[in-house]
Amino acid sequence: MKLDRIPQLKHTDSNNFFLLAGPCAIEGEEMALRIAEKVVEITNKLEIPYVFKGSFKKANRSRIDSFTGIGDEKALKILRKVSETFEIPTITDIHEVSDAKLAAEYVDILQIPAFLVRQTDLVVAAAGTGKVVNLKKGQFMSPESMKHAVTKVTDCNNEQVMVTDRGTMFGYQDMIVDFRGIPAMREFAPTVLDVTHSLQQPNQSSGVTGGRPDMIETIARAGVVNNVDGLFIETHFDPANAKSDGANMLDLKHLETLLSNLVAIRKTVNKL
Repeated sequence: MKLDRIPQLKHTDSNNFFLLAGPCAIEGEEMALRIAEKVVEITNKLEIPYVFKGSFKKANRSRIDSFTGIGDEKALKILRKVSETFEIPTITDIHEVSDAKLAAEYVDILQIPAFLVRQTDLVVAAAGTGKVVNLKKGQFMSPESMKHAVTKVTDCNNEQVMVTDRGTMFGYQDMIVDFRGIPAMREFAPTVLDVTHSLQQPNQSSGVTGGRPDMIETIARAGVVNNVDGLFIETHFDPANAKSDGANMLDLKHLETLLSNLVAIRKTVNKL
């Protein structure tokens, strides 16, 4: 996959990592536009290729009373408005075969969630839309086994595929990132490091996933040093009151400092 195949992606000649960033879930139009505006401002300043991320629905929840979305088409229309307003590409998760065709009408990249990446029908449906497909590595899978998920996409005559590491289960309630997985997965496709989900602490007794946002820069720096192609960072201007995954999201006010540091590291690595 070549980055310039992603519609409206800017700064592709900057030799920077690319960024997938935004809220975990679309909670409303105002919040989505507010977050996108700030991230666009920062990424234009730092010349980082940027894709706005937002889930139009959240199907994987710990509790039945957890927030799942504001309505499928309503959220998808907000994603389209973000794209049109700021002239940037967008990405969203899909969870069922029927989601692929629906979401493809509104966004540029379809993302397969980590728990669903072995679901052949879902992966094939995403590939069949002709959109770029982002395959998140299952928490239960080795980096090497992602080759087969990538092949499912390319066997559908769609070469536009990338993979994302979001950590590996470590016991019952924690995640670790095995950085050996980055060069392994880069053998099959451009590779993204999902920084914020790698810091989740799932299966908490409260039924709400915990996290370690204090470690975001540590993990992100390690990814950049190890030549990851892209970074995935969920961010919100009020993580404590975000409707999904607030415990491991980055506060939007810290994003510019983080990305500035990471760009400086990338420039150094590029000289090696």
